[in-house]
Amino acid sequence: MRLLSYAAPNFTASISWPPPMKPIRYTIVPSQPAAHLFEVTVTVADPDPAGQRFSLPAWIPGSYMVREFARNIVTLRAINDVGRKVRMEKIDKHTWQAAPVKGALTLRYEVYAWDLSVRAAHLDDTTGFFNGTSVFLSPLGHEEAQCVVDIQKPQGAAYRNWRVATALPEARGTKRYGFGEYRAQNYDELIDHPVTLGEFALATFNAHGVPHDVVIAGRVIGLDMARLCADLKRICEAQIAVFEPKTKKAPFDRYVFMTQAVTDGYGGLEHRASTALICNRGDLPVQGRDAMSEGYRTYLGLCSHEYFHTWNVKRIKPAVFAPYDLRVENYTSLLWLFEGFTSYYDDLILVRSGLISQDDYFGLLGKVIGGVQRGSGRLKQTVAESSFDAWIKYYRQDENAPNAIVSYYTKGSLVALAFDLTIRAQTRNRKSLDDVMRLLWRRFGRDFYRGKPVGVDEGETEAIFAEATGAQLDSVFADAVHGTRDLPLDALLAPFGVSLAPDLDKNGKPSLGVRLRGCADCTLAAVHEDSAAQKAGLSAGDVLIALDGLRVTGSNLDGLLARYEPGAKVEVHAFRRDELRTTQVKLDGPETSRYKLSVSDKRTAARKAREHWLAG
Repeated sequence: MRLLSYAAPNFTASISWPPPMKPIRYTIVPSQPAAHLFEVTVTVADPDPAGQRFSLPAWIPGSYMVREFARNIVTLRAINDVGRKVRMEKIDKHTWQAAPVKGALTLRYEVYAWDLSVRAAHLDDTTGFFNGTSVFLSPLGHEEAQCVVDIQKPQGAAYRNWRVATALPEARGTKRYGFGEYRAQNYDELIDHPVTLGEFALATFNAHGVPHDVVIAGRVIGLDMARLCADLKRICEAQIAVFEPKTKKAPFDRYVFMTQAVTDGYGGLEHRASTALICNRGDLPVQGRDAMSEGYRTYLGLCSHEYFHTWNVKRIKPAVFAPYDLRVENYTSLLWLFEGFTSYYDDLILVRSGLISQDDYFGLLGKVIGGVQRGSGRLKQTVAESSFDAWIKYYRQDENAPNAIVSYYTKGSLVALAFDLTIRAQTRNRKSLDDVMRLLWRRFGRDFYRGKPVGVDEGETEAIFAEATGAQLDSVFADAVHGTRDLPLDALLAPFGVSLAPDLDKNGKPSLGVRLRGCADCTLAAVHEDSAAQKAGLSAGDVLIALDGLRVTGSNLDGLLARYEPGAKVEVHAFRRDELRTTQVKLDGPETSRYKLSVSDKRTAARKAREHWLAG
């Protein structure tokens, strides 16, 4: 709550009213790691005299799907300041109300934590992780009160070497990475700092004078932490320079990369001074191996993506996110800007910082273009519509998704490319998309947490782009953002001396036009619109068992198809549920899984334009 100063005529001092709220105090204990249970308490010193209400968020910022975190609260009870039980009534799916009490009110509850992802909470006898949105009930009406959370170590000798990794500031003499009390200015800050518990590898590097900690939880043999820090340093310094080219000032005093290394996993979630990541342990760099593996390059791109969000969506936000309403969906048509543009910069920063070559970058870009072109949903849904419907479509994809929707991540990154190339071409490289991001940063992001937060209105992006660059971008907005035409990327790349062409399968392997669920069998996860499979009556969920009398599996399908010519007719046996079906399929031509970008003009003007684009 904001404090107002009232200067009375006959007084010499100002009076603050209403008085500051007393801090909300939390305790969280990994009480039963084997049962995956955290025990949490929250104490409100001055509860609502009419009966204090508590609520848990229904979703976590950055992941636009209602996840109903309250379903993981197993037990809940309340006591007053003398230890007597207080009656609690559940109001709705994630809200409880306590009976009126005099004095302090304490809730004690258990949270089941068995979601090994970056979105929720996880606990076992090897590691713990939680987002505040999954474990900290919010006392309604006290959202602006300071918060103190006591993170306690689980009992037992097996946990003696456990530590705490978080970007939350320490309180009351708690040592960095130690168990103890941490603080937040309000509830919004409290839930924006994930926490990792356990034994983990730890290293620190400085980027433009700001310490960045790297935390790797999970077993990784031969981890090259020195190389990882050196590579992340280049990424971070390049991104800081995008937004603050003169001062090179980061928007935080400390940053933490938290990675959970697992056998099979991938994902990341942004926070204001940290990121939670999950990756295959084999993707991390190994000592003594200088070559960059594809997995490591993918991991660095993930780190780059989440770090860029520090500016773009954690501080520069849609107006509807300032502030969030975590009880219900918050609709915006601007995720193409906040996720799509971030997806454009994540790999672009890798080439700008010298971590990958121009050819490597062109390969990554060609893969994105191919992925977008493969789905016919791009011809039906705009990126603005995809943004608005993220809650019910992108985050709830079904077997028809490739035919019905477009990703505001991948198509959004190509929209960013179209804007960047158009701006550069019109202004002869005097302006670029960087200038748009800097104006957004100065106007909306730099002071977001210092005063009243202001977000980007749905209808003001066109004016901002024009102000930042002076370029005529009406047609790009009409066609790329609010239209469904394929982007003229070949024409946009031409002034930069780059050609674009489909990278066809060298073996000319024909296609069924399907996507498989896995390699164990040949279950169809999706059937592409107007494909050979769809024309033959095959559907998602069908299990292919034979082509022309030969057994087919997920692992040998490509090999069998390679023996045919495009247009060949093949007898297919498949199960739909428990019924055997036989159909004839006329095979399509080879699928275009990616596009090839190559330098086609080495003359000075094109070369300089290309260098400006890729070097920043």
